[in-house]
Amino acid sequence: MNTKPFTSGLSENAVTITRVADRQWHALDDDLVVGRGHAEHRPDGRLFVSIDAWHDATFDRLAEAMLAELPTPLYTVVDEADVELTAGWRRAGFTVRRREWEYVVPTDPQITGAEAVLPPSGVTIVPAGQADESLLRAVDRAIRDEVEATVGWQSMPAEVIPRPEGDTIVDPSKYAVAAAPDRYLGLIRVVTVIRPRIGLIAVRAGEQRRGIARALLAHALGTLHRSGSTAAWTEVNESNQAASALFEGVGARPMSSNLELVR
Repeated sequence: MNTKPFTSGLSENAVTITRVADRQWHALDDDLVVGRGHAEHRPDGRLFVSIDAWHDATFDRLAEAMLAELPTPLYTVVDEADVELTAGWRRAGFTVRRREWEYVVPTDPQITGAEAVLPPSGVTIVPAGQADESLLRAVDRAIRDEVEATVGWQSMPAEVIPRPEGDTIVDPSKYAVAAAPDRYLGLIRVVTVIRPRIGLIAVRAGEQRRGIARALLAHALGTLHRSGSTAAWTEVNESNQAASALFEGVGARPMSSNLELVR
């Protein structure tokens, strides 16, 4: 967002805020839309808000109207480099909840060392699209329950993919898994829209520190490299030192950071 102070010909009093849909607001100046606000429930149940406005005063008017009608807590995510947008949300009473680093991850095995990484004894990597769906859903649910019982799933990178109520596996073909003979031990999800994104990598609590996550990551990066992708992207919570070490261990570099704010 690029916010600017009001200039001549545009006055704060001339702007009216209209709720045009259940969770959408417009700022109007003589029927011209000069700002938009939006609220959306994420899959984890939290309510996230966003505002797109050219002027500080329009942003503040939209925020005031939205906050008066929405329940708390409210969340938003901003690029940390966008100091004006961050300042706008701070004026509205939001504070920093966490920082999330965006990493660019090379896929070249000469850099990642992926070709030398093997899963531990008794564990095999099942490529994306070949996993048993019932076992995949079972390991996904088990890992989510483990995370929720400790740091809470809200500590994981924000997921914005819409999904049916209670269904956390949207497209099983996007997941590769680490398999034992009787169950799955971990999973990795890679989605390619504009560029490959590692959206999730996780291992059952009792199976961690065995090299399973590294083997899953090495498999995914090798697959991407063979398909012609030179890099992937991922987000890591600043407090998740294990995940940062995992990605930095294959040559990943932090490129930017996002702030999650809460009111």
